[in-house]
Order: sequence, then C-alpha cells, then structure tokens
Amino acid sequence: MVQVKDLTKRTLKDRWEEVKNQKLFWEGAKKETLERVMKLLNDALEEEMVAELEARRYERRAERRGYRNGYRERSLLTRWGALEKLRVPRDRDGQFQPQVLERYQRREEQVNEAVRELFLRGISTRKIREAIEPLLGKGVSAQTVSRICLSLQEEVEAYHRRLLVDTYQYLFFDGVALKVKSADKAKKRLLLCAYGITVTGTPHLIDFRQATAESEAQWEAFLSNLYRRGLEGKPLQLITIDGCPGLKAALEIVYPYVDVQRCWVHKLRNVAGKLPRKDQERCLSGAKAIYLASTRREAVKEFRLWAEEWSDVAPAAVDWIERDLDELLSFLKCPSEHRRKVRTTNAIERAFREVRRRTRPMSCFQNKDSVDRIIFGVISHLNQAWRENPLEFTHLS
Repeated sequence: MVQVKDLTKRTLKDRWEEVKNQKLFWEGAKKETLERVMKLLNDALEEEMVAELEARRYERRAERRGYRNGYRERSLLTRWGALEKLRVPRDRDGQFQPQVLERYQRREEQVNEAVRELFLRGISTRKIREAIEPLLGKGVSAQTVSRICLSLQEEVEAYHRRLLVDTYQYLFFDGVALKVKSADKAKKRLLLCAYGITVTGTPHLIDFRQATAESEAQWEAFLSNLYRRGLEGKPLQLITIDGCPGLKAALEIVYPYVDVQRCWVHKLRNVAGKLPRKDQERCLSGAKAIYLASTRREAVKEFRLWAEEWSDVAPAAVDWIERDLDELLSFLKCPSEHRRKVRTTNAIERAFREVRRRTRPMSCFQNKDSVDRIIFGVISHLNQAWRENPLEFTHLS
C-alpha cells in the first residue's frame, strides 16, 4: 500500500516525481513566468505614471501635474519570452516617458546582446530567427538583426580611437587580404594589422585599418596613429614584419631604433617560388635548419652549408635569403622560449583565419563600415580569450 505524505512534508523531489510530462511542466513554468513579468512591468509603469502626475487614478488633488489619456499597447521581447499587449500609460500632454521602458523599445537589451553574439559567432542574419525562436517564442527578422548590429559601429570607432598602453615587448605588422562579397561580385579588402605581446605575455590584436595598398604612406599613417595614441615602444625589443618594402620604410621613420625580424614563413614561401617543384621540399627542409639553430653563429654556419649545396642549383633562392639574413636572424637575441612566437607573423594570419570563417557565409557587405564591424567583433572575442590565457613569457631586461 502506497503511503501518502502529508502536504507539509512533501519535498521538491516528491513534487517532481508527480510530473508526467517534462515538456508540459516547462511550458507551464514559462507561461507563469511571463505572466509575472508582465504584471511586474505593468505595475512599474503604473507607479511611474503616478509619480509623474503626483496623483493616482480618479484621485482629485490640487497638486496634480496633469491628466491621464488611457494606454497604448506595446510588445516586448525579453529573455523570458515575448510579452504581448503590454499596457503603457499615456498623459494628455504626451510628455510622459517611463524609465523602465525606453521610447520605441521592442526588445530587452539582453536580447539584443544575444543577437549580436550569435551574429558574431557565425550564424547568418536569416538563421538567427530560427535559433532564438524556440527559446523566446518569437524570432527577429534579418533586417532587425542588421539594425541591432549597427550599434557595434560606436564600439568600432571607440576601438580605433582608444589610448594604447605602451607595454608591448614584441610587435607584429602584416597586411592581410580579406575577400568579401559586395552587391555585384566578391572583392578583396586589404587590412593593415598590428598585433603585439605585452611584457606579461598577453597577446593582443592592437588595431587594424582598411587600406588601398601597402604603400609607405599608408603604413606610415597607420604606425604614426598608433604612436600618437601611446604606442611609443619604450619596452619594445623586436618588430616582426612580412618583408613589405613600404612597411620597412615606414618603420624606419616611426620606430627607427627597434630591431626588425623578417617573417620566415613569408621568406620561405618566396624561396619556394624560385625553385623547381621537384626540389622545393628538400631545399626548404634544409633551410629550416637555419632558424632552428640555437645561436646566431650556428645559424650562419647552417646557412653557409645550405647555400653551398644549393648555390649552383638555385642561385636565386640562395640570394633571396642571403640578402636579408641579418634581419632573418634578429629573433635569436630573444630568450629561447620566445623565439618560436616571434620569428613569423603567423599569429596575425591565424587570427584572420577566424575572420574569414565568419565572413564566408555572409551574402554581402554593403560598405566598409560593415566590414569593420564584423572584424571588430571577431577580434574582440579573440582578445578576450587571450587575456584569460596569457603566454608564459618573461620580460627582457
């Protein structure tokens, strides 16, 4: 015989066991939550109107500051679901504006933040509706998603204007080509990028700017802007670049006293273009021994051995490395645990791999501002992740 517990002794577990259908339970809980949120908002709006008029409904007072004029209905999409026919009081003069609900507001700010987050995570504007409708009971249109994401523009502008803290011991500069879709066809956008590692080992994508070319003038403008905002390079030990002549010339103007490191990945990629295909793998494998050396003396020795082997077969490839050998070996002045990170500009390329993944499903960019917004969103996520997981770097004394 089943013993029936007294109501005062029943636990939450006992009540849960009585639920035959979890779906019905959660639907009921959601409905009850929405009803309570609706009542709470309606009561808050009513109290704000009372405070505005200094009189309650039907109350006759000499001190009252106006009169009511009924209600207007408003829908509001919240984190708990969609509130329909929310009653917003009106006054005769049309001056009353509640604090709990902004003018023309149709979504709670947390919903807007969730939409922006989904957009930046790679979900297309049209699929966001399908993603949030099961949770909130109502979706948002692709046009609404675009309007919500326009709010990122202020953050982008603040990002480009913010003051910089001069705590970087390594800087990396590179030009990145990003293919984006426009109204008529896919176009390439060139981005000048700055990445750095602080004295505490925190990587950071410092800034980016769209440009028409990697000319000396455009690189100098980009670098000078960083310098004026605080990136003077006082603790700076090394700058790694891809070998662009315009960038090299601009660095000699803005940061003339900092050692420059040529990116080994870019250099070997260029060397491969000067080799017969059948010799590429063996030649590049031998060249890797140069940057894997533990000292500069050893690296020079490895270069001479490699050059002796390949000078007759591929003299252009040998000359391509020899002409920049000093800058290719600048990183050997750094501590051994830093070298792998600073001998290439791969960090920038890896970051923009995520940007490309995000922009691939997008159908069209209307203008350069829309390109900036999506890049800024992805970079912000990366910078946050890097702040939480800094590299184990020591500061060079």
